[in-house]
Amino acid sequence: MTINSKLEVLTPQNSQLIIIDQQPQMAFGVQSMDRQVLKNNVVALAKSAKVFNIPTIITTVETEGFSGYTYPELLSVFPEHNVLERTSMNSWDDQKVRDALKANGKKKVVVAGLWTEVCNNSFALCAMAEGDYEIYMVADASGGTSKEAHDYAMQRMIQAGVIPVTWQQVMLEWQRDWARKETYTAVMDIVREHSGAYGMGVDYAYTMVHKAEQRPHGNQKILAPVPAK
Repeated sequence: MTINSKLEVLTPQNSQLIIIDQQPQMAFGVQSMDRQVLKNNVVALAKSAKVFNIPTIITTVETEGFSGYTYPELLSVFPEHNVLERTSMNSWDDQKVRDALKANGKKKVVVAGLWTEVCNNSFALCAMAEGDYEIYMVADASGGTSKEAHDYAMQRMIQAGVIPVTWQQVMLEWQRDWARKETYTAVMDIVREHSGAYGMGVDYAYTMVHKAEQRPHGNQKILAPVPAK
């Protein structure tokens, strides 16, 4: 019996990541979600990929002509990576991108990009049709020019066979088992820094319940209360 490959969970061995056009001018046009949350999520996804040694491609469009440079916080996660510049809105149209995807040798491609309805949509459809890739679209690390633009692009891609995911879902599929101690601490560090209330709760549990040291900070001291006279 042939098993549907889409029933396989994402693992560090079967997936790669492509980050498309996470550039300031592209982010300026995003209206589908809060831009700072979007930036937080894509940086968290990138950090997760680094923890699990996921082959990662960073591609940009018209950097100096229009879109600006990739977020420094994102580039700092992969300081040795080349950035693949394009002219086409569709990353699939650039041979460097096709070659990089092929060289990574993973058929499951996790995608986070701007904008959902243009760069993500065209890449996903072409990569599936012409490259026989499976596309996992990270909905909360991608943004569109309106909520409708993002939502309907996601629907179109889902109807074509794209699998919708979120950044934390991807990270936790890669982790899978908390007994995997070689990545546990790094994953929890990402959670505490990027996962909002979940991360705050982890910080609280570590320090208040389990009496762990606080995360590294400065040399501050807590001064005892002094009632005013």
